[in-house]
Amino acid sequence: MKEARKNKKDQAESHLKLQVLTLELAPGAPLDEALLSEQYGLSRTPLREVFQRLAGEGYVSIETNRGASVSSMNFDTMRAFFQCAPMIYAAVARLATEQATLAQINTLKKIQHRFSQAVHKNSAGDMAMQNHHFHEQLGLMAASPYLMPSLGRLLIDHTRMSHRFYRTHKKSSHKRVLEACEQHEQMIESIGNRTPATTVELTLEHWELSRYEIDKYVQPDPLPVDVFDSPVEVV
Repeated sequence: MKEARKNKKDQAESHLKLQVLTLELAPGAPLDEALLSEQYGLSRTPLREVFQRLAGEGYVSIETNRGASVSSMNFDTMRAFFQCAPMIYAAVARLATEQATLAQINTLKKIQHRFSQAVHKNSAGDMAMQNHHFHEQLGLMAASPYLMPSLGRLLIDHTRMSHRFYRTHKKSSHKRVLEACEQHEQMIESIGNRTPATTVELTLEHWELSRYEIDKYVQPDPLPVDVFDSPVEVV
């Protein structure tokens, strides 16, 4: 009985994560305990334990007397995202290049193959999720207990925004998506060659490409200029 309840909790956690990442649950949306308890076959106590786990990873916010809701994507969140993203991605790229195993690199290649297929099918949802898996795999390759939680939180918002900016039929945007796909390939090659400085450089170029599209996502209220002009030192 205890094992079955654990499996239900794990399934609920995985499903709620996916719904957040795919925007099936909108940023800031309240989570209805009664409805979700019935949906997942869980009583309130184990469901709240799931919420606590999700809150610890950044998918959910819990406020006293207000219950749980999907993590917001407000101005302060976006400002912190733009400030921290290049530093975290660059640090992960360096460690991943230095520490990745051959098996991990092969897994990254498989994820990239799926991303490439999604690009050619112009499937926004698949592109967003495979891009998520690509950068998540880089985090696993970096194997840092300090960086992985930060990367995980970063990817939640990056992936949610990705669903929006991948949904485009403009030639210029599609060209940037193809460029991003090529950058993934170059990053894999650099990791295989064990050239961390090159991987970091490619990663920052990759981030600049993403940042351009994300900036359009927050229009007509773009983030302050100082967020973009802040220098990022990569050591």
